[in-house]
Amino acid sequence: MSRALLATAIAATISLAPSSAAGQAFTLPQGVGGVTLAFQHIDNTGHRPGDGSLIPVGQSVSDGLLFELDYGITDRLAVSLGLPYVFAKYTDGPPPPFIPYLPVDTCHCWHSSLQDLSLSARYRLGNGSFALTPQLRYVVPTFNYQFRGEAVVGRDLRELQVGGSAAYRLENLLPRASVQLSYFYSFVERPIDVRNDRSNFNVSIGYALTPRLYLFGAGFWQWTHGGLEFGSPSGIPFFPPGTVNTPERLFQHDRMLKDNFFHAGGGVSYSLGQFDVFASYAKYVSGINTHNGAAYTVGTTWYFDRLK
Repeated sequence: MSRALLATAIAATISLAPSSAAGQAFTLPQGVGGVTLAFQHIDNTGHRPGDGSLIPVGQSVSDGLLFELDYGITDRLAVSLGLPYVFAKYTDGPPPPFIPYLPVDTCHCWHSSLQDLSLSARYRLGNGSFALTPQLRYVVPTFNYQFRGEAVVGRDLRELQVGGSAAYRLENLLPRASVQLSYFYSFVERPIDVRNDRSNFNVSIGYALTPRLYLFGAGFWQWTHGGLEFGSPSGIPFFPPGTVNTPERLFQHDRMLKDNFFHAGGGVSYSLGQFDVFASYAKYVSGINTHNGAAYTVGTTWYFDRLK
């Protein structure tokens, strides 16, 4: 069951965090590692301004390849390393007049590069069916890639993420069911004098139909503490350009917006002995200053035992 929890969470969270195995409450046994390769397609179908309405402009697509290594140093202490390679393409026409139409978007071509390296450590408390796991994660861009525009691979900001996960197997209620909760607070680099920290909360509920087949549903929330707001055409909470009211803030707005959202989805994983394969789907439900769209993920995890 712990392997199923690991694989399903990987499938659900690539779009929300640079390193997914690092968000898990259950850790691999001492000397056991997992290597994950995953592919994700994200279809951005528009933007949600400050009033939450849909503006179907600024559409883009992005594809990502994730490599991740997770390793159990002891039965309780685990470390992880993750590195995505991202492709992005702008698929829409010119943006509203006050938004710069940059060369990265006007060419309507693919742009790609390595994104952000993530390193994490976590320590599991609890035994048997329950785990409580404090975690620390550091995220650093691989280089100073382009962050302005829609067809970019990331925000090019360093982050220190502090949080933890709790998981419980519902053995007395539903022996094959499990639930996991995760919360992280991210201290984000400030390229200008605007706070842009972030809280992320995830909940996942899963059920093992067989010893090999595991299904789950999940919800993902994000709150930005600070950030810039364009406002909205309706004037809620204010009319554009809102707090993006200086040339410096306009230059930085792509990576400094008050991006709040709720996404929901689900997925499946299947164990093939030393390998797990998984697939998931996550969709926008509500939010402000964020993208509208959906994410599709498939991948595999290979487990190895260094002590054998």
